Amino acid sequence: MAKWAVVVSPEQYESERLYGADSLAVPGVGDSLDAGDEVLLVAGVDEPVVFGLARADGRGGLRYTVNLLEAPLPAPGIVAAVEEGGALGAHAVDERAFRDIQQRVRPVDTVRRTWLVSVDLPIEAASPGEAVRAFWNYVRELGPAELPAFVWPAGDELAMQAFVLGAEANQDPEED
Repeated sequence: MAKWAVVVSPEQYESERLYGADSLAVPGVGDSLDAGDEVLLVAGVDEPVVFGLARADGRGGLRYTVNLLEAPLPAPGIVAAVEEGGALGAHAVDERAFRDIQQRVRPVDTVRRTWLVSVDLPIEAASPGEAVRAFWNYVRELGPAELPAFVWPAGDELAMQAFVLGAEANQDPEED
């Protein structure tokens, strides 16, 4: 099996951070990889990072084996090799460089817990139905770049955190 670094655009990386899934498609990459090839997923941002490990599925997609979206890894050696070969797309990586990154991956607590996620908006409306329609319009228009989502473990409301663009965001104006 070959080892690859697949560099995705900043826009695709942001989308992964916001709407992460078990797999992703990277335009123009699927034909380069054989089923089972191992992949380092690299964000093509100002300071590139490895945000996941994946395997090619043989149908043009990549399935995460390790998701590092919560704690991406800096990868200067991989980034330098990728930059020599161009920007976005698939780049062959030698076994040693791949293993160096793979060994830095720490096991993540895989125990699933229930999280409550809330978006609260004060809506002025004449009826509940109108309020709901206005709510969904605000959600669509503001989106994750402007609208904070509040997250906390079920049963521990005091642990509530606000997230904007998939990252923790302080919403207390007195703490700025």
